[in-house]
Amino acid sequence: MTDLLIHSGSVVTPEQVLVADVAIIGEEIVAVGPDLERDAVQIVDASGEFLFPGFLDAHVHFNEPGRTEWEGISSGSSALAAGGGTLYFDMPLNSTPPTLEGSDLLRKREIAEAKSVTDFALWGGLTPVNLGATEELADLGVIGFKAFMTDSGVSDFPRADSDALKRGMELAARRGLPVAVHAEDQELTANLAQRLRSSGKTEWKDYLNSRPVEAELIAIRTALDLAGETGCRLHVVHVSCPEGIELIAEARRKGVNVSVETCPHYLLLTDEDLVKLGAPAKCAPPLRDEGRRSVLWSQLQAGLIDTLGSDHSPAPMEMKLSADAFSVWGGISGCQHGLALVLAELFATGGVRGLQHFARMSATRVAKRFDLESKGTIGPGFHADLVLVAFGEGSEISSESLRYRHKMSPYVGKLLRAQVRRTWLRGQQIYGEGMRTEPRPMGRMVIPKR
Repeated sequence: MTDLLIHSGSVVTPEQVLVADVAIIGEEIVAVGPDLERDAVQIVDASGEFLFPGFLDAHVHFNEPGRTEWEGISSGSSALAAGGGTLYFDMPLNSTPPTLEGSDLLRKREIAEAKSVTDFALWGGLTPVNLGATEELADLGVIGFKAFMTDSGVSDFPRADSDALKRGMELAARRGLPVAVHAEDQELTANLAQRLRSSGKTEWKDYLNSRPVEAELIAIRTALDLAGETGCRLHVVHVSCPEGIELIAEARRKGVNVSVETCPHYLLLTDEDLVKLGAPAKCAPPLRDEGRRSVLWSQLQAGLIDTLGSDHSPAPMEMKLSADAFSVWGGISGCQHGLALVLAELFATGGVRGLQHFARMSATRVAKRFDLESKGTIGPGFHADLVLVAFGEGSEISSESLRYRHKMSPYVGKLLRAQVRRTWLRGQQIYGEGMRTEPRPMGRMVIPKR
């Protein structure tokens, strides 16, 4: 007898979409196939709906400990589960303290194990002040190291200049761990911002002009050169422009070990949305023009982008209220709806192939790139991390539906045509139909294969 049988859903893998049953015992999938034996404690009829591997969001800022009032692991992981997520990688900032030492990681792990609805992994910081701690962080199970090539916005997480980044990459390469970079050039962005602000230019278009595409490209080139020199596994996060994707694709052809992430907001929104919406749509790198957004979509569909991450980065409302665009805290809240919005668009434009490609970017490739053995695939022996999705006319996203601590998102008002019906983590339902109570925290820290 199985514990759970998900019956007659359209099972989505990178290779195919097949109407099948999925049988689960305990935490694992034990069988996938048509017309499995229905001797199960619970049977869920998934006819007409699509079953995906749980979404793996490798880029969130849940800001705990220290800035829990910005989001917190409890509300953040709950929102993630409602959006189909079963695993997140929490960034080393904007927690206070940031995850720069072993003690910082242990503290964050303890909190997450007590509060997280979903499984989690933890990034360690790569800064000039903690290079000596990278071995300890690696020993304690970080998923990789994160560096900022421009000012991070918080004083306790300094940016890594080229020397510090190279040294950190050498250390990471020895341990076989990836280095993720926020790629924007500090000198160019700082000089442009200072020049604009000193002349009284503080509107949204001025902020956009202070962070041009070239600032992103300069930093990407530097990171690629250093990765090629050190043999480091490089992961370039939240690439906003097609020119950046092209640089990374060219470097990969030359043998650089590099992967690339983009975010739903760069695929769904433009610079005009920032001008219209203001603070909820501010991020760095900033939203780009419609022409670049369109090309980025084409690159996504062509397979040039490896992973999708929400870069969920909330803040209290009072930090979003300044009339000075430069002073508004940047960060988009999107882990609940961003990936589902992209999924709906991929299905509408690419049909079944779009679904397969989404499973690849949102789960399978993430697990493979970050060496997670039991995640990212619907198959025997893998964790029963699953999300059931129904496509249809959809419903409008409202601020009331947001599970975030602060009810703010640039996706409010958008039509959601991919509805998450249920989410399971290791065989236990953590969101959706049939649940009478909120899910209990059951998250575990996921550590990459050594």
